[in-house]
Amino acid sequence: MKQLCMWMLAFTVFTASAQISFNTGNIQLDSDLNTINARASADFGAFKTDMQLSYNVSEKSIDYMTGNLHMAFGEVYLALEIAKITRKPLKDVLVCYQSNKSKGWGYIAKQMGIKPGSAEFHQLKNSAKSKKGKGASKKKSKGKGEKH
Repeated sequence: MKQLCMWMLAFTVFTASAQISFNTGNIQLDSDLNTINARASADFGAFKTDMQLSYNVSEKSIDYMTGNLHMAFGEVYLALEIAKITRKPLKDVLVCYQSNKSKGWGYIAKQMGIKPGSAEFHQLKNSAKSKKGKGASKKKSKGKGEKH
């Protein structure tokens, strides 16, 4: 019983520390990004495939963001979504991220043209809310349209 309690305590500490502060300026968006992050951590392959198909981005680009830039999975999603919404090249979003990551994603979004409360910001929030629920369902459709 004592050992079970210790494992539960360790798990609680681990899951609490796994939360990332994306600093978007919106609590719900930060929460949705943490859900996306957790699901991607559980199945990176499905996440990578989803990002490739949803944003027409190469596997190499995703690997660069996670490997070279050390972006969390939620940040990868956010960078791709900001590029899509603003119709700016992903490269521009990544340059802005590298220069301003300490200021948070809310600041980065503003720099890319997404103002708080704007239609684009609501689109960003709604997209994250919709995307966070897709982790489990993507596994079922695995193989459809996927390169082998």
